[in-house]
Amino acid sequence: MTDTRSFAALRQSAFRGLFTGASLAMMADSVEHVISYWILFQKFQSPALAGFAVLSHWLPFLLFSVPSGALADRYDPRRMIQIGMGLFMAVSIGWGVLFASGSLQMWHAMVLLTVHGMAGVFWSPAQQLMIHEVIDGKDLHSAVRLMATSRWLGLLLGPAVGAGILLVFGPTWGIFLNALIYLPMMLWLRKAPYTHKPAPPRLSAFADIVATVREISGDRRLVSMILLAGGTSLLVGNAYHAQMPEFAHHLGHREADFTYGMLLSADAAGALAAGFALESRGLLAPSARRAFLLAMAWCLTLVGFALTRSYALAVALLFVAGFLELAYNAMAQTLVQLHAPAAIRGRVIGLYAMSSLGMRTFSGVTVGLGGSLVGIHWSLAASAATLLVLLALGLALATRWRF
Repeated sequence: MTDTRSFAALRQSAFRGLFTGASLAMMADSVEHVISYWILFQKFQSPALAGFAVLSHWLPFLLFSVPSGALADRYDPRRMIQIGMGLFMAVSIGWGVLFASGSLQMWHAMVLLTVHGMAGVFWSPAQQLMIHEVIDGKDLHSAVRLMATSRWLGLLLGPAVGAGILLVFGPTWGIFLNALIYLPMMLWLRKAPYTHKPAPPRLSAFADIVATVREISGDRRLVSMILLAGGTSLLVGNAYHAQMPEFAHHLGHREADFTYGMLLSADAAGALAAGFALESRGLLAPSARRAFLLAMAWCLTLVGFALTRSYALAVALLFVAGFLELAYNAMAQTLVQLHAPAAIRGRVIGLYAMSSLGMRTFSGVTVGLGGSLVGIHWSLAASAATLLVLLALGLALATRWRF
């Protein structure tokens, strides 16, 4: 039975530690992007390097999420997360050394960006698996939604904190300071609860994916939620974030000022509002039908954002889009967490991460490349409209299957 009390998961002390550590780690991840991307732009002004930064961030999720989940099934997920945190810290320190010595070259940046992407793959599936170690089953929906909220909290605070650190300490000392923000998660994991389980059979990376797909093929909830996550990431994802400077320009704001920052942070603010509003009321019990409906509403909101020429309406629509994105993502992930077979839960979570995060590798094609052909407004609108049609078909199947 699900606990419908406000912020039910946060009533458990072990989950509070995981939530706090995850929020700080996500903020540190975002702060690093603020500082490193600024220096890379100043030094190289290379669109190709900027494109590599996006590719190196998401491609590891596509290639290695399932193997990472399998490792978390076989071994201690706490150590997997600590490896991820250690890699993040090493990358921040690496940036700092290169900034201080003035020896930064493009190949250095490519190596550090790649290691950063791999750190995320160690972190993400194992962290989702840790939810089951620190929370009672009745609070799982609350826990998943709050963990999704922690991600958006970090993304919302990261740019502001990063800009402040950059202003006060400068890029070199600022990036060194950023490495310390990962420490609370590292230290908390030393004594975090964990129950040892029998290890599943060892498979190769590709065999892991095939075996996991076969194992869950009979569970329509799992299949539909993984396809929902993959479809939204493939066709839209967060590719419109990279195009925000051009959207701001077309909306009449050509300077990197507060109005531009509002566009960048509006959907993060909406997601954060969703997390706290839904948790305070215990609303939206997870179901496949609701997840599809919320994702369809998200598509309609993005179509409206793409086509509007009103700055105020654009900010409002991005806020609503963030609210809806958190709601459907948290619901989809909750269903995956609830219905994944316990023996291969890490692999199933990895498969979900491969779909929801890894497929973002290609969203730049639909929105970005399409924007170079027809303009970013029409490319985003067309991508969201296409996704809306596909989700409607998925909803029809969900209704037919009655889950």
